[in-house]
Amino acid sequence: MQESMVIISNVPDTETANRIAQALVGRQLAACVNILPGVQSVYRWQGKVEQAQEISLFIKTRRACYAAVEAAIGELHPYDVPEIIALPINGGLPKYLEWLAQETAPPG
Repeated sequence: MQESMVIISNVPDTETANRIAQALVGRQLAACVNILPGVQSVYRWQGKVEQAQEISLFIKTRRACYAAVEAAIGELHPYDVPEIIALPINGGLPKYLEWLAQETAPPG
C-alpha cells in the first residue's frame, strides 16, 4: 500500500490529456488516469497573476514508476514547467491497490 501513489498534473487541452493518459497506461507506468475537465487555475507566472481553464490528470501508479512518469509527462507536456505533484496513497481498498500494482511495471 505504501508504494502506491497519485500523481496530479494539469494540462491545457483534451488532446494533451488523452495523449499523456494513453502513453502512461500503454507503457504500464500508470494503472489508470482520470481526466477531469473544467478546472479553473489561478497562478503566478513571470511576475503576473494568470488564470486559465485546464484539465487535471489523476495518475494512479507506484513509487517505483515515478521517475519514468515524470519523464514521460515532461516529454509530452507543452508547458515549460508542467505541474507534477506526487501524493502517497496511505490507504485504500486492498483489491484495488493489488490491481494497481499488477497493472504497472517499473522500467528496468
